[in-house]
Amino acid sequence: MGAKVRAGGRTSAALALIGPELPALRRAAWLSVLAGLLWLGLAALIAAALAGLIAGRAPDFWLVVAVLAVAGLRAGLFQIADGLAQRAALAALGRLRAARLMRESLRAAPMAAGEVASFAGDQLELLRPFAARYFSARARAVVQPLVILAVSFWISWAAGLILLITGPLIPVFMALIGQAAERASRAQLARMGSLGGELAERIAALPDLRLLGARGAVIADFEAAAGDLRARTMRVLGIAFLSSTVLELFAAIGVAMMAIFCGFSLLGQIGFGVWGAALTPAQGVFLLLIAPEFFQPLRDLAADWHDRAAAEAVAAEAAARDDAEGAGEVMAGAGARALPLAGAIACDGVTRHGIRYPDLRFAPGEALALVGPSGAGKTTLLRLLAGLEMPDRGEIRVGGALLGPDLADRWRAGLGWMPQSVHFLDATLRDNLAMGRAGDAGLALRLAAAEEIVAALPGGLGQRLGETGAGVSGGEARRLTLARALYGAPGLILADEPTADLDAETAALVRAGLLAAHRAGAGLIVATHDPELAALMPRVIRIGAAI
Repeated sequence: MGAKVRAGGRTSAALALIGPELPALRRAAWLSVLAGLLWLGLAALIAAALAGLIAGRAPDFWLVVAVLAVAGLRAGLFQIADGLAQRAALAALGRLRAARLMRESLRAAPMAAGEVASFAGDQLELLRPFAARYFSARARAVVQPLVILAVSFWISWAAGLILLITGPLIPVFMALIGQAAERASRAQLARMGSLGGELAERIAALPDLRLLGARGAVIADFEAAAGDLRARTMRVLGIAFLSSTVLELFAAIGVAMMAIFCGFSLLGQIGFGVWGAALTPAQGVFLLLIAPEFFQPLRDLAADWHDRAAAEAVAAEAAARDDAEGAGEVMAGAGARALPLAGAIACDGVTRHGIRYPDLRFAPGEALALVGPSGAGKTTLLRLLAGLEMPDRGEIRVGGALLGPDLADRWRAGLGWMPQSVHFLDATLRDNLAMGRAGDAGLALRLAAAEEIVAALPGGLGQRLGETGAGVSGGEARRLTLARALYGAPGLILADEPTADLDAETAALVRAGLLAAHRAGAGLIVATHDPELAALMPRVIRIGAAI
């Protein structure tokens, strides 16, 4: 995700996540600092106007104009700074989500969909307030209090001393409470991610759970998990409330002490605290106006400190996922797409997951069936032939070229893939069939005997189906998956259990579609338990010899 960077004297993994957006965030932060410092000039103008009213003089017209101009400039700078920060935060969020989804798509065995969705959707969202607010709040907290402290000491050493004593207490308590907030946020995020994964798995298994009568047990488990997440969330909110209360207390004490000093000084009850002459009404009002602004950046930083704690927790979770991905296997061929690779297939000495596969020669345009008991490795062999996985030993060659990470994309560009499980993207049926390829949707649907399925859909090819094909039956979804595999007239079709769990009529239609594509010139390799489909194949290879 990027190198870690220094932030506030410590290494920040959260800032490393938004590294590309840091230049824009720095610009936003300095604009925010400039807008904050303009309060000094605005406070001086307001203090001069109020001092004139106290003396019985009407405010000068140009003084009022100056107040409005400075106030408008200050508001405009804050608006520009906030816009820059928000755009940078959204850009970082989009970039990180795209990178995470891309990393998951390239894994040979991706994480559970619910867990990935929870992390990319909900957990990464916690980076947005951190990126949009924390960086600017930290810059204001570093610069603005020091400038106001210097100005206060220049007017009155007592006023400066009040701020000097009460101000540092806020960062101290903020750091102490922030450590607890970060630990609580990490625990909350970990539970949130696991709960999302469990929810997706249970939803996918709802029919089985109903048939098994396990609804009560599942509901009880979810109630317990949700209760645990609720308790963790309330712990985070409790820490936030505690920190806010403590920090508001110190800020209120500081402002109250400044008000007491200025009030009694102007009444003549206090004769110390200034460098020379007595405190003037303009100086007193000015100090009263800038005192809250001394604490405001610290209060903002304290509020955004919890965003930082949540962001650091997200960064830790991202690092843990990166480590897990590094230990896992990445799908070969993640480079740029190129012209399709074609030719005869040769498998020699291929071993994967403890299974030694028979040596294989497959000429372009041939057809064969892979048969064997469940767990024999038929699906794994198809994935090896597609370049989705690499063998532990041995080699697979296509047209004499070794099928490896540098050629896998080229090889897959000419394949038609029909997995056993049906899955559709959140896009139109037309997009699901094409998958970015050129081809004839009508021809693919005709070969798959799926034209009447599309005709019956309200939106036709523009219809959006659910992830597993909402609005169509299981057999219809399988035929649409076959049409996707046949789209673009691929040179080789790999089909994994294409007729599994289908009624006799639908299975016959799928067999006919595969054979029609083969007669049109496509090579065909099917992994199947279907004896009728295997009997239609010119070659049958039995696999599953363990080593």
